[in-house]
Amino acid sequence: MRVVFMGTPDFAVPTLARLAADGHTIAAVYTRAPAKAGRGMALRPSPVQVMAESLGAPVLTPTSLKSAQAAATFAGHSADVAVVVAYGLLLPQAILDLPRHGCLNLHGSLLPRWRGAAPIQRAVMAGDAESGVGIMRMEAGLDTGPVALEARLPIAPGLTAGALHDALMPLGADLMSDALARLERGALTFRPQPAEGVVYAHKITNDEARIDWERPAADLAHHVNGLSPFPGAFFEADLGKGRERVKVLGAQAVAGSGSPGTLLNSEATIACGTGALRLLALRRAGKGGVASGADFLRGTALAPGAVLA
Repeated sequence: MRVVFMGTPDFAVPTLARLAADGHTIAAVYTRAPAKAGRGMALRPSPVQVMAESLGAPVLTPTSLKSAQAAATFAGHSADVAVVVAYGLLLPQAILDLPRHGCLNLHGSLLPRWRGAAPIQRAVMAGDAESGVGIMRMEAGLDTGPVALEARLPIAPGLTAGALHDALMPLGADLMSDALARLERGALTFRPQPAEGVVYAHKITNDEARIDWERPAADLAHHVNGLSPFPGAFFEADLGKGRERVKVLGAQAVAGSGSPGTLLNSEATIACGTGALRLLALRRAGKGGVASGADFLRGTALAPGAVLA
């Protein structure tokens, strides 16, 4: 089949590679334009662009698809289907209508739960028991289209959003491969999403990242793990040279009590509104290394009784 692939981050790369390996013709790859990154702020192509260039596929990086010229360019690819995976740009109806079999989206949740921008993080933050990926036919609404296939994955206790992301990538590639194989033989069927159970996965904001020690420890464990590795939940404390910000990249709810925010022991256990939170992986602001809770405390002036903010 002639495929137009549209995606940007790491999450989309295995699917692009799999479709090429399956023998589909990658007529064009749409991705976000290179962005400044790193200390030198040099322009860095997206992971999808890097993969597309290694495959020899044409790469397009428009800033919008709303113009008549963008639609004309897209029409010129004569695509049987467009495959969209975390692309990052809105597809107007004029684009959605062009491929012969429409536009298929690989979404990182079990729809209709977690429509929107951050489904993987929100699933962990909410303490969901499972997640998964789905193949949806795109329409004008936000992740409202009918679903053809799903693959489910349990969210084990302590699993971070980063680990769930990495587990869903190959699962999604396999599912999209299956979807195109079925589509090619006329066997891909869709079902409408149920009206009940719709939840939106709003974009993560920096304001959400600060840890509120008044919350129950079980909720905070989900919150911390759902924000790991990015943007990273954080607290502030005087580590011996003034107040610093510390990111927490892994946590576990444990038994314990005390005034919320109080360091209870040398294993980096912090009292919460209910129960206590053991900090498993921490990184100081501006530092590259990640340390266990006990190792982190040995390098600071914090001692049991200290209060974190």
